[in-house]
Amino acid sequence: MRTQFTNELVALTADLTQMCRITHEAAERVTDAVVGADLAATYEVFALDERLQTMYGACEARTVVLLALQAPVARDLRHVVTAIQIAGELSRIGRLFSRVADQVYRTHPDPIAPPPVLDVLAQMAVLTAECTARAQRAVTRGRHTPADDTGADAMQTLNQKLHNALSTTGNATTETTITLALVGHKLARILDHTERIERLIHFLDTGVPPTAQIIPDDEDADLAE
Repeated sequence: MRTQFTNELVALTADLTQMCRITHEAAERVTDAVVGADLAATYEVFALDERLQTMYGACEARTVVLLALQAPVARDLRHVVTAIQIAGELSRIGRLFSRVADQVYRTHPDPIAPPPVLDVLAQMAVLTAECTARAQRAVTRGRHTPADDTGADAMQTLNQKLHNALSTTGNATTETTITLALVGHKLARILDHTERIERLIHFLDTGVPPTAQIIPDDEDADLAE
């Protein structure tokens, strides 16, 4: 029974690793789609998202069986619970990439945005690819490498640049401006999901819950006093 459970955990981890690879590939293809109004890359993003959703369903079913039939405890339980949460985060990332690709599809053959805005969106897409690669490494190694906030800070800076570029694009309609702002918002949200994946890996490794890994600003101020 223990051997079967161990084999199931190994298979579950392998599925998560594969989902991470697919997510990173989707990030790269989204970048190609945004930068070059590449319709082929857009279709690939849609296909990769479908694969992610299918694999998420399989991971969910596997974890339900493990919880129901094996009744894991301690670290084993933490492994199973963490796995399904990570799979859920990867599923959400896939959906966000698909929605960005959908906007590329809608505007094709024209670029998704005028040059100043397109440049910022391209940088945001590249940053999501870097962050999905980092999340993939964390899942593959099974441990979290302490990170600085350069990714989040960079995305915040790019988000501000996007808003500035949109406000100075005089020939864009209000609807277009809102749509492009939402595209940027979707790309920014992806970093939230990759950061949560890294926190979940840290939870798996140490037992410290994700919510306990972040000290709110007001508590920071209290500690400083």
